Amino acid sequence: QVSLAESGGGLVQAGGSLRLSCAASGLTFGWYTMGWFRQVPGKEREFVAAVEPNGVNTASAVSVKGRFTISRDNAKDTVYLQMNRLKPEDTAVYYCTARSKAGTSWNSEGYDYWGQGTQVTVSS
Repeated sequence: QVSLAESGGGLVQAGGSLRLSCAASGLTFGWYTMGWFRQVPGKEREFVAAVEPNGVNTASAVSVKGRFTISRDNAKDTVYLQMNRLKPEDTAVYYCTARSKAGTSWNSEGYDYWGQGTQVTVSS
């Protein structure tokens, strides 16, 4: 059974930083593109960033480019999202996700497994 367990969310002031982690189990981690999406109530889930199995090829949303960095440790079956210079509009539930197909996707339907999510709240 596949499990994606997010951690690291919380409350932070604008301009601050948080590091999200996602520990994966039940899948061959090194075969999967890993990603982060976020969602606020009443809106669709929004792509944040993704990293391919090699850990080199990444993609990120324009809204977070230059502030957020995605990385992975295949030895630990873990993907990270380092979030710097946080803004109130970054407030959302952040979801970890895994994709079995090659490449990255900005569409949530392109991913196979999802975590339960972790809340990130940025105060102004």
